[in-house]
Amino acid sequence: MKRLLIVRLGALGDIVHAIPVAAALRRAYPSARIDWLVSAKHREILDLVTVLDQRIVINDRGAGSGGLTFGEALQALRRNRYDVALDLQGLLKSAAIARFSGAGKVIGFNRRYARESLASLFYSVRHDPGGEGIYAPSEIRHVVDINLGMLQSLGLTSGEPEFPIVKQPSDVAEAMRDEAGGRYALLNPGAAWPNKRWPPARLAALAEALRTRHDLRSVVLWGPGEEALAEEVVRRADGAAVMTPRTTIADVIALARGAAVMVSGDTGPTHLAAAVGTPLVGIYGPTRPERNGPWRPGDQRVSRASICQCHHYRQCRAARMCLLDIEVAEVLSAVERRLQ
Repeated sequence: MKRLLIVRLGALGDIVHAIPVAAALRRAYPSARIDWLVSAKHREILDLVTVLDQRIVINDRGAGSGGLTFGEALQALRRNRYDVALDLQGLLKSAAIARFSGAGKVIGFNRRYARESLASLFYSVRHDPGGEGIYAPSEIRHVVDINLGMLQSLGLTSGEPEFPIVKQPSDVAEAMRDEAGGRYALLNPGAAWPNKRWPPARLAALAEALRTRHDLRSVVLWGPGEEALAEEVVRRADGAAVMTPRTTIADVIALARGAAVMVSGDTGPTHLAAAVGTPLVGIYGPTRPERNGPWRPGDQRVSRASICQCHHYRQCRAARMCLLDIEVAEVLSAVERRLQ
């Protein structure tokens, strides 16, 4: 095997969950060329992944986002003459790109596990993870393990997940550590889905409790469109929390690596932190922690997935959002267990 292509355009957390596939391929084929097709919006994380040869960046977000057009991307892919393309996204868009890349073998998930079932029609090899479906209540395997299972179609066994993410210095992380007094909890109030966000007022109360009980200040992280959430946490925390400036992905990773613990919902920065070994407390509702949550021993999960009425929906469809049932005392207890 000399030339391999991974197709995973986004989003941030999903890309993080696919990195172990690239690491496993590099172990199996140390001299092969391993490329990754990614959306321009999410290229930054792949620049830190050491096992890749080329990041092929596609403009799938409209004018101004940078990267190649679909036509230009397909031409570039076809020139590379890949032996295998693995579509880890499972959308019609990603499946079509993998198919028309000209790769000798195109591997993807079967109908039950592709995000869009018709995507499986584009694959020459359809991997069956052996469950009832990607969103089935019975599917409790972590998505990292499900992704690694696709390597069985190449006759490979994956071993333990590895995340070869390079360390980079970060002035932001150093400044936040100094402002917090050296040791800090990292709080992340944002998430792309509103129903994944634990209320800022409760995160602020958690920050106050951590300062009072553990002399631990909190650093509040935010991403695009989330600045107001972070400001509210800091405003309500009465000096127990400080807010980061605008961050890069490298900054987020450095902040996570330096944190005593991180508290967050199911979102990209959580998965970045998990990948680099940050002690975690994850708050879950519309997604199941068994599938999307922290996987390292000792990490804590505070979940209402068992009562959630909007699994895998971006907006809450119930009369009351399930995360509102999670009180500060429960999360504080989980944080204290993780700190121990």
